[in-house]
Amino acid sequence: MSQSLDDTLAEAFRLLARGVADRRHAFHTPVLASLAADGAPEARTIVLRGFDAPGRCCRLHSDARSGKIAGLARDGRAGLLFYDAGARIQVRLTGHVTLHADDAIADAAWQATRDFSRLIYAIQPAPGTPVPAPPPASVEDSGARANFSVLRLVFDTLEWLWLASGGHRRARFAWTGAAPSATWLVP
Repeated sequence: MSQSLDDTLAEAFRLLARGVADRRHAFHTPVLASLAADGAPEARTIVLRGFDAPGRCCRLHSDARSGKIAGLARDGRAGLLFYDAGARIQVRLTGHVTLHADDAIADAAWQATRDFSRLIYAIQPAPGTPVPAPPPASVEDSGARANFSVLRLVFDTLEWLWLASGGHRRARFAWTGAAPSATWLVP
């Protein structure tokens, strides 16, 4: 593993990009942590759909009717937790989420979404609604686009942790301008 902070950040960005490209990679399904509409903490697994390194932006998709959307509309602060058990690497991102449902960002993401994935957003009733039995899967995407939203997390901190028998390594990168401040931390 790298000895420099620059190499550590480059490796974190490489893993995030791989999480988008490889659905079998551990970084494909991070945990999104945010606050519910009532202020309680919430965490859930979500799929990483896009990563823009220069913009420090992760793109995620959600049903616009879900509770996480209401919570993020109230307070956009959020974090993403990535963990690769095989490599023993954890990456934590914190920042602010913007929501996109009826704009060019959501339209572009919808157009890039596979047909079978679109069916997820056609489910009735809305996610989180109590039902007496699991509802059947949607077989057509009618009305699905109206339920589709994009979450864009622009992160201002990234923490890296590598668990190693010869000594763990932890680093923190924080952006207040174009270039991050970087430091090693005690693990």
